[in-house]
Amino acid sequence: MAMNKYLENKMPAAPLKLVIMENIRELGEQVNDYLVEYRRDINQPYHDSPAFQDYTMDTFSAKVDIPRFASGEGKAVLRESIRGKDLYILTDVMNHSITYNLYGYENAYSPDDHYQDLKRVIASAAGKAHRITVIMPFIYEGRQHKRAGRESLDCAIMLRELSNMGVRRLMTFDAHDPSVQNSIPLCGFDNFTPFYQFLRALLLNVPDMIIDKEHTLVIRPDEGALNRAVYFASVMGVDTGMFYKRRDYTKVEKGKNPIVAHEFLGDNVAGKDVIVVDDMISSGGSMIDTAKQLKEMNAKRVFICCTYGLFTDGLEDFDAAYEKGYFNKVIITNLSYRSPELKGRSYYIEADMSKFLASLIDFSNHDVSMDMVITPTDKIHEVLRRYNSHEEVAIPLS
Repeated sequence: MAMNKYLENKMPAAPLKLVIMENIRELGEQVNDYLVEYRRDINQPYHDSPAFQDYTMDTFSAKVDIPRFASGEGKAVLRESIRGKDLYILTDVMNHSITYNLYGYENAYSPDDHYQDLKRVIASAAGKAHRITVIMPFIYEGRQHKRAGRESLDCAIMLRELSNMGVRRLMTFDAHDPSVQNSIPLCGFDNFTPFYQFLRALLLNVPDMIIDKEHTLVIRPDEGALNRAVYFASVMGVDTGMFYKRRDYTKVEKGKNPIVAHEFLGDNVAGKDVIVVDDMISSGGSMIDTAKQLKEMNAKRVFICCTYGLFTDGLEDFDAAYEKGYFNKVIITNLSYRSPELKGRSYYIEADMSKFLASLIDFSNHDVSMDMVITPTDKIHEVLRRYNSHEEVAIPLS
């Protein structure tokens, strides 16, 4: 990897070990494979020193079992020692494809079940690890991050629980509201964004785009996506616009005030390729309405970039919107579970985050500044330069 040079002659904080939860097995194994490759390729002249014990291994993944009793109760069992290890636990709390037996019924895992299993793994470590980092791409209860009336603060409670259990750092991606980290001021909280991976996936799959102010526009579908859209647009050198959600505050439907309309603020979109950037697609209703309005405003093409594609109401509405020409492609990362049905859709593009995540873990394990990894501005400029000069854009993902 290109950034190996930053880790040469750097001692790891402790021997590296991963716990890959079953809910994130596919991504976790890819990350593990990259780490094995990195450690074999790096030039470490002191690799025979005791300080570099277990620096290169065939796998960094620890063996762990999380069995369930017929009553639904569970436990976690670590099958190897993690004493003194720099432990990274990877989990996807939004994976609804895993089931367990409950009083004779097949019950799907909920985010609550995944979170309890995470705490069981931390408890099974029994404080013996050198330090524990939790990698939770979709932060548990991230949308319940602030109080409006007599409500629970679930995300803050989760963070406090993990901190009290000895977790030193939590890594997440595109948090709905990163300010929730204020609930754990003495615990590390890293929030990363996949802008570079979005752009690279888009340019590799849509080779006829022209990235400039006359041909491209970045849109945020609501006020909450303001910062990410402004950054994405600025590093690409294009303009930005915004929709804001006009809600009916006299009603509550499914726990929230229903949206009456999406109002647009921004430049003329006619004839331009529009990139819509957001953190997630939940039911997808708001995103489809946004794409429809953009096409009614004569946008040339609409590309949707979302870190997480939940599609809680299924894919039928998106299929219909695609057939009507409301949007052209949906780019989603592999940080959370994607159903086989979604992967088979012609409009789906995957932004691979495995190499980036492996780099984050590698730099973190060496206690090296991650500025070279987490700041994508230079990499975005480089991939745009290569694209505009018709060079190969398949430059390193890390």
